[in-house]
Amino acid sequence: MTLSLEEVAENTTDFLTKKWATEVKITSIEQIFGGASRETYRLSVRTDDRVQNLILRRDPPTSLIDTERELEFSAYEAIYPTDIPVPEPLFLENDPAYLQQPFSIMVAIDGAITDASLLNENQKKVIGRQKWQLLGKLAAKDPVELGFHRFLEVPEVGQCAARELAYWEKIILDDEIHPQPIAQAALRWLKANKPAPAQKVSIVHGDYRTGNFLFVPDEGIKGVLDWEMCHLGDPLEDLAWSLDPLWNWDDPEHAGLLLPHREAVDIWEETSGLKVDMEAFRWWRIFASIKGIAIWISSSENFQNGAGKDSILAMAGWAMTDRQNRILLDYLSPHSANRFAGAMA
Repeated sequence: MTLSLEEVAENTTDFLTKKWATEVKITSIEQIFGGASRETYRLSVRTDDRVQNLILRRDPPTSLIDTERELEFSAYEAIYPTDIPVPEPLFLENDPAYLQQPFSIMVAIDGAITDASLLNENQKKVIGRQKWQLLGKLAAKDPVELGFHRFLEVPEVGQCAARELAYWEKIILDDEIHPQPIAQAALRWLKANKPAPAQKVSIVHGDYRTGNFLFVPDEGIKGVLDWEMCHLGDPLEDLAWSLDPLWNWDDPEHAGLLLPHREAVDIWEETSGLKVDMEAFRWWRIFASIKGIAIWISSSENFQNGAGKDSILAMAGWAMTDRQNRILLDYLSPHSANRFAGAMA
């Protein structure tokens, strides 16, 4: 059963009143469309002493990515006190009595946007530099010191690649509706060309890309979002994902529509204190496309067999799988034009 905006507002008012032990009034509510793993709402909330804007994220019946809300919320709590900007987490509620599905509430970051196409050239350089600086800072952090070991498995440095490959291969095999020959060829290559062990075990955001952080064009990045695929692993995984050609399809020369690929890698190396081994990095670039295909295949399966029929699931399953296949062919074919060589050139 779908809840109306009025029902979401009324039930959230009851929840916040109990949590804050004071009278709460929601003065405005709107649904923010575009996300594929949670329903997202923006609320303006008035109490006796202040007005606050909040973001509520509610589990849908089915989603593009099978994610764990507790993991994501724990990641926000662990990262929030650091120099990586994220929204302030307030509440995680698993009881479906309020909104029929579990949900979380965070403080909204006002006045920020996610669309990099609105930036001028100078703003792209500034935001781009900050984007890969933040990723480098994340890679340099000690996950145990920040408490990530309390809710995430800590792999050995030599296990990172094999563990992630096995996880995403299983999703492809479980969810594919028809054979995926390009993905299978890439999986064979990845198994036959295992990378060197990780330089260190880092916090891996899991979906670090343009579109998953909030920024003010003339002020910089204000919040890194969407930590639902967070895990501990090889920091090259995040770097490769951030540089995947899918995020700059119409502008292959600029990673994430912001900076030249090599410049992004240089910034990451400078900030993280790590060096990019190009052979290992090539493995993680190819892996990133396999991970992407697994996500898009999963979205197709959700649309066909799941309870939800959101058109974004069907579109991602069709268009993005095709693009990711083209990227893999460009990476692996002996006849490749190397359109997506990027930082590997």
